[in-house]
Amino acid sequence: MKKYLLPLALTFAFFIPSSLFSADSVKVNLQKAIEIALSESPTMRIADRDVQTKKYYKSEQIATFFPDVSLSASYQRTLKKQVMTMAMGGQDMSIEVGTSNNYVAGLNFSLPLVMPTMWYNMKITNIDVELALENARSSKISLINEVKKAFYGVLMAQESYDVLMKNYRNVELTNQNINEKYERGMASEFDKLRSDVQLKNQKPNITAAENGLKLATMMLKVLIGVDINEPMSFDGKLSDFEDEVVNASIPDLQSLNLSNNSSLKQLEYSKRELELSRKIVVSSACPTLAMAGTYQYMAMSNDFKFSNYNWVPYSYIGFSLNVPIISWAGTSYKIKQTDLSIQSLEDQRATLEKNLWVSATNSLNSLTKASDELVSNKETMLQAEKAYSIVKKQYELGMATWLDLNSAELAMISSQLAYYQSIYDYISASADLDAVLGKE
Repeated sequence: MKKYLLPLALTFAFFIPSSLFSADSVKVNLQKAIEIALSESPTMRIADRDVQTKKYYKSEQIATFFPDVSLSASYQRTLKKQVMTMAMGGQDMSIEVGTSNNYVAGLNFSLPLVMPTMWYNMKITNIDVELALENARSSKISLINEVKKAFYGVLMAQESYDVLMKNYRNVELTNQNINEKYERGMASEFDKLRSDVQLKNQKPNITAAENGLKLATMMLKVLIGVDINEPMSFDGKLSDFEDEVVNASIPDLQSLNLSNNSSLKQLEYSKRELELSRKIVVSSACPTLAMAGTYQYMAMSNDFKFSNYNWVPYSYIGFSLNVPIISWAGTSYKIKQTDLSIQSLEDQRATLEKNLWVSATNSLNSLTKASDELVSNKETMLQAEKAYSIVKKQYELGMATWLDLNSAELAMISSQLAYYQSIYDYISASADLDAVLGKE
């Protein structure tokens, strides 16, 4: 029985998907992470709902230009009829007027003909839709920038963890060699103790790097809108961006254009809304013209014999003109308030534009600095790795001390981390510059 179970178990294991054995069964690159964020992030869903709400409000405003039609019906019971007195033949005569039951049913309609305020409100609604779309674009740009930087942060944490793990394995191997030499009497007890201490000192750094990687991964998952327990790993290395850094053409500050910046565009839309609000204030003091009409049937009776009622039609159509006279007294002050708001908005725009140029300049400086550092850091890293290999051989042959090996090892770790840091600084600054320029 056993000789059949083993082949069956191996066959079963062969056909089981490997993803079932992997905690991180889904690999996600940068582009895929951005796509997931744009489709799953609550920020984008809220922005889309805001756009749809503004479009519905626009449709509501359009409906105000159509006739307003309504059905109406009323019933009135007279408790005490009105008495009319008149003189007839030298004597006063009193007559009760009206009936006990009065019915009215009909169709009413109204239509605005000249309403300047409504037209300007409609224009403001159109700007509201454009502003909502721009807000959604701003949210998209901000989300893409955050996802990029979070993704780069995960890659940086992964590279740091890999460097420390590689160093830990080197220290562990060196510790094994020293222990073997100590057992053969070729190394002192001091060297052995010092090597053991160095190996134990590496573990807190490894734990800290591992925790940092987990935290960066969870933060990125939250940002793109997936559960933190979702089996997912982020694919890529910082070294993949090396060619982009080396071959990049850093733009000149004068060649940059902030016209596509979302914050500036939103302020421009707000200014246009204030200008239209000023026109609304002026138009509210202008004459308005509206048309209204009705078509009704009326019946009056003292009993409830509905079949005998005489329903009499009644209809009319008319125009109403409203000319404000005293309202100009407060309108001038409202206009002045709106003018001050426009001036404040222009000052805000000027201040924002200056700050954006500062951000753009800072990003360009970071790009230049990171690009220059990458070349020297890579060369330093290659030299440090070579120096470590030489010192390691020398130490194994007894031509170098443990301090020489430790110094070479620290220099190699520092150069590797500096190499990855320069790449991270460049691509992060590039993402910030794209956000300032309004690139999606």
